[in-house]
Parts: sequence; C-alpha cells; structure tokens
Amino acid sequence: IKKQQQDVLGFLEANKIEFEEKDIAANEENRKWMRENVPEDSRPASGNPLPPRLFNDSRYLGDYDAFFEARENNAVYAFLGLTAPPGSKVGEHL
Repeated sequence: IKKQQQDVLGFLEANKIEFEEKDIAANEENRKWMRENVPEDSRPASGNPLPPRLFNDSRYLGDYDAFFEARENNAVYAFLGLTAPPGSKVGEHL
C-alpha cells in the first residue's frame, strides 16, 4: 500500500497537480468519509476499501490499478477529470 501511495503522490508532485492527501490510518473522519464515498461496486467483497483511492472532490475516480492503467495509457489528466497543460502528452483522453 505504501509503495502505491508513494507512486501516486510522486506522480502528482512531479506534474505539479494540486491534491489533498487524507490519512485514513490516523483520522477516523477520513476513514469514514472514504468508506462512504467509494461506490458499492468498487468495494472489496469483504472488508473495507484499501488506499490509495483517488477522488476529485467527492467524485470517486478509482483505485491504484485504475490510476496505473490511466498513466500507462497517457490519460492521467482525463482520469483525474483535469485539463492537461498545453503540450502535455498525458492529456490524451481514454
């Protein structure tokens, strides 16, 4: 989990994409918020959804696998629901 979180954070920081990180380990409110905002069809069969989970405000975008796939397809900005900066190859749509 930690490696996946670092991968996502590193990408966002390297591309100067603003984000807010929510710690669900130390904050019960954040943990509750994530559980409530991950759609039913994106939850594991048993237990709680594990991080990292990505949201644009309260709109659920996906988990690490979805992020990784978008990054591999040069579609991270579309995945995040953001407009890519001019000349960015990561702005192609899915």
